[in-house]
Amino acid sequence: MKIKLLHFTMLSFLLLSAGPVIAAQWDASALTRAIANSPNRPAGDAKRDAGRKPGEILTFFGAHEGMTALDLVAAGGWYTEALSVAAGKTGKVYAQNPPGVLQMREGANEKAISARLANGRLANVERLDVDLAAMALPANSIDLALTALNFHDIYNRYGEPAALGLMNRILQVLKPGGVFGVIDHNGAAGNDNAQLHRIQKSLVEAAAVKAGFTVESTSGLLRNTADPLNVGVFDPKLRGQTDRFVLRLRKPADS
Repeated sequence: MKIKLLHFTMLSFLLLSAGPVIAAQWDASALTRAIANSPNRPAGDAKRDAGRKPGEILTFFGAHEGMTALDLVAAGGWYTEALSVAAGKTGKVYAQNPPGVLQMREGANEKAISARLANGRLANVERLDVDLAAMALPANSIDLALTALNFHDIYNRYGEPAALGLMNRILQVLKPGGVFGVIDHNGAAGNDNAQLHRIQKSLVEAAAVKAGFTVESTSGLLRNTADPLNVGVFDPKLRGQTDRFVLRLRKPADS
């Protein structure tokens, strides 16, 4: 009995001295399967899986069960669903959309996300139908924020100050050590990227550093070297197959 008690005491000491338990990240293959098998997933979602690789992308960003995540400019909620699966029953996902995004294209995004979340189907998701500046999330509360194919619009339409404003707002709500994942259409220097709906990766990285992020890593998961970069992203021959960069930005642990 004394030996067992001593063993238990030592084990308890080792566990306590190791610090807080860190949730294990998803395995990319397992998360891919879980997203594909999300119950009653909207028809048409699966067609985008090959081009978006949600399991691999979210694993790259460090997704784990129990996380609190933010889908920034969620539109119809395709990535919201993937984040919901990754966060699991003990996690939380906020789907943020400015009112203008919900109203565009005759309310297509409003209809899509409402249908996706109808009857509490994704119980861990909460809608935030507000502009970024009005988003009432506590500071240091988000593990993972994600924006997909949106950053170029903010930068190209309103300039670097607006992009920095977005970066600073996300930096505020992220937990120390939290991740901001940015996915966007690659642009080339000298092209009219505003017209093409593209952006140079270097501009995003520069804005991130100015805001206080660490540009931790970039992934080639969504690269397409056949994309000439001088064609608009909505061109029927290229839509859904653009060359995209994937950036993992980290909030410093001591912020």
